[in-house]
Amino acid sequence: MNGRAALLALQADCRACHLCVDEGIIPEANPTFEGRWGAPFFLVGQAPGPVERESRRPFSGRAGKELDRWMVRAGFESPDEFRSLTYIAALMRCFPGRNRSGTGDLKPPPAAVANCAHWLESELRILKPKVLILVGQLAIARFLGPGRLEDRVGRRFGDRPVMVPLPHPSGQSRWLNDQSNRERLAAALSLLAQLRLSLAPPHRRRSNSDGGPGPSQHRAQRPRQMKMRSKA
Repeated sequence: MNGRAALLALQADCRACHLCVDEGIIPEANPTFEGRWGAPFFLVGQAPGPVERESRRPFSGRAGKELDRWMVRAGFESPDEFRSLTYIAALMRCFPGRNRSGTGDLKPPPAAVANCAHWLESELRILKPKVLILVGQLAIARFLGPGRLEDRVGRRFGDRPVMVPLPHPSGQSRWLNDQSNRERLAAALSLLAQLRLSLAPPHRRRSNSDGGPGPSQHRAQRPRQMKMRSKA
């Protein structure tokens, strides 16, 4: 089985998973992730929220709109381009539920994160992404170990893949109220902009997961086709 077929089979198995429901961890299974074969970027988040539970599309709520704005700042031409170049998944694949006060989402239970770990590990093994975008403290700690956001955001870690930590774009986070932390975020987005240019240059990037030529390449082919017809 080639890599693309292996990824599609893995995605089908993940969508059908209900292990955490069977174990009584959550009442409803709604595995949420998004991405294509060949994506050079891989974003790891914490868990889907209530909006994502309905849409089954990662970061489709308010936090997702903020994330989209960040990615445009990081040099992606649009949110759609960012998503076309990025596989998006989370430590926990299903919505963990709301807290008792109804003011926020529950933190992913360790048992659920453990149940979902093999999905993430398999995706990383199959896709071999060039860059990991780690969003939020839980995702950062999963790959880099415990540590303060102030010591992580704005720096790059590792190689093959390069890891770039980001704070969570949730409006409930107060971390970005501090000007120095906003500067750390700007530095992190600048790092992503450099990586985006090196991995997907505007005139060379492909338009789909099958490796087909982009629009600019199609335009470059047309004059040759017309010239051939004129000789016939």
